[in-house]
Amino acid sequence: MKTVRISGRRRRSVQAAVVCAVAAFAAAACSSGTSSSGSAAASGSAAASGSATAAGGSASASGNATSGNITWWASPITTSTPDPRVVLIDAFEKAYPNIHVTLQSAPTDTDTNRSSLITTISGGASSPDVYMGDVIWPAQFGKAGLAVPLSSYLPSSYWSSFAPGLVSGATYNGQVYGAPFFEDQGFLYYRKDLLAKEGLSVPTTWEQLEADAVKIKDAGLTKYGFVWQGDSYEGLTCDFMEYLGSAGGSVLNSGNTAATIDSAAGVRAATFMRSLITSGASPAAVTTFQEGQAMSAFATGQAAFLRNWDYAWSYSQTKSSPSTVVGDVGVSPLPSFPGQPSPGTSNIGGWNLYVNPHSKNIAADITFIKWMTGTAAETILGSQFSEIPTLTSVRGSSAVESKNPVLAIVSKTRLIPRPAQTPQYAKVSQAIYTNINSMLSGAVSPSAALSAAASQINSAVSSSGL
Repeated sequence: MKTVRISGRRRRSVQAAVVCAVAAFAAAACSSGTSSSGSAAASGSAAASGSATAAGGSASASGNATSGNITWWASPITTSTPDPRVVLIDAFEKAYPNIHVTLQSAPTDTDTNRSSLITTISGGASSPDVYMGDVIWPAQFGKAGLAVPLSSYLPSSYWSSFAPGLVSGATYNGQVYGAPFFEDQGFLYYRKDLLAKEGLSVPTTWEQLEADAVKIKDAGLTKYGFVWQGDSYEGLTCDFMEYLGSAGGSVLNSGNTAATIDSAAGVRAATFMRSLITSGASPAAVTTFQEGQAMSAFATGQAAFLRNWDYAWSYSQTKSSPSTVVGDVGVSPLPSFPGQPSPGTSNIGGWNLYVNPHSKNIAADITFIKWMTGTAAETILGSQFSEIPTLTSVRGSSAVESKNPVLAIVSKTRLIPRPAQTPQYAKVSQAIYTNINSMLSGAVSPSAALSAAASQINSAVSSSGL
């Protein structure tokens, strides 16, 4: 069974003492603080071109590229056996018999994981050499000197092999700090039996989804039409980014120095999200739903449509989950708005590989990362463990697409990163989800919510702390 570990979900704030350790290391002030084949979606920062290699990969890494010892810090990828981490290490060591990799199992809680790494690396420790980290960490870790700019060592040809959107999400200040390891993203799940009963096709626009959700609910076939993540937390930022990207909008300008969220696209996205509730397509209670509540409502037959991550497929098809919809579920890319590219944009979750700047053998670290994000490793992750590969070529391979219906469509989706290309991402995200949640509950209008979010985002990106 896969570990349901949605990256970027802040379960609690990082302790002030730990953040201050970063501040001491980075000389920053202390502050508090989840289409592959088509063109890149409009990024949360408008920098979605896919690759950014300021140094052109020309730097010479210290150490020996074909021998030495590496400690890899990585949290469990699944709860099943065999352990994917061990399988990958064994395969790597067969390819590079003179490089020995020691696995150091990291905490499964993302915030605890992050705090531990901050304390360790900011203290100057050379181990772990390589660590698996959240897709929203590059700017925070890059600014604080807690990660090596990998684009200094790896050429543009390496970065261009990844699905569009993944590399831009790992970029800070013109350098790429995280190598995309495996990813997660939003999908639309639907009841095949109910669509057939009502003579409906799979919706490709948000407006069609809304109308179909209302029709199925009003016919008495389900309690709810469409369920998703509307609570005031990181998951709402992820959902909002999908509507915003589908409308052609962005959160930050290309320099990540000013908010662009308060725009015509932003108003279109926010207004539609509110209309889902006022039309009856989604319940008012969706403003309190996180992944678990939305998943439960869909799996127990109470909803016709669900927006969720890739784990929702296996959950819905496992009777003991519990699920009463086994065999009745379909999955598709997210819809878009009329007049915009189709399909819509799916927000990126998942995990990158980073290098500790204090590592004694960066050359071997780079060898390890190249292999772990290469064809062999990505095929293992996709075909054996049903993780979503990051390489465009592997995402579209028959070995991966035949694994399950989710993997069969990832090559047809469009990806959008969160606006994490600023070290102030935690504050940016909070500005998004608190104001959008207030708007969803009817406390403020869409335009007022976006204006407030823009003001708070501008204040965040103009500050210097982490």
